[in-house]
Amino acid sequence: MASDRQQQQQAQMMMRMNNTGLISYHGSPMLGDDEDELSKSALLAFRVKEEEIKKKKMEVREKVHAHLGRVEEETKKLAEIREELEALEDPRRKEVTAVRKKIDLVNKELKPLGHSCHKKEREYREALEAFNEKNKEKAQLVARLMELVTESERVRMKKLEELNNNIESLSQLVPR
Repeated sequence: MASDRQQQQQAQMMMRMNNTGLISYHGSPMLGDDEDELSKSALLAFRVKEEEIKKKKMEVREKVHAHLGRVEEETKKLAEIREELEALEDPRRKEVTAVRKKIDLVNKELKPLGHSCHKKEREYREALEAFNEKNKEKAQLVARLMELVTESERVRMKKLEELNNNIESLSQLVPR
């Protein structure tokens, strides 16, 4: 409404200016009061325009502040949502991190144990192989011993039979 009034005042001032210009164009002398009135109305129009610009400036400033306020509120809401998300993730993340650390520690302990186990398995295989070799050698020696004992018994039995045959043949020659 104020802007309608201001526009009407501006229109009136413009008509006055045009009227005074027409009068002067037609050769009528301008009066001092008319000049005063004209300068006052021009000054009034300038002030009205200045006021209108200030009001527009204030409206824009208020809109910007209102918009900034909404932006700040949304930023706060987003920060709260982010905090809630982090709070939801934190317990799991901490637990996962703790479990991963334990796994790393166990892996560090497993490495030397694994090396030791492989070393002992290799030593066991070597000892087992040496044991089996010696066992095989012993079996061969036992087999050879059995052959020798058997051969020796056979040879002794043969000698005993020969001696027995010699004694029997001698006993047949000697009368009783």
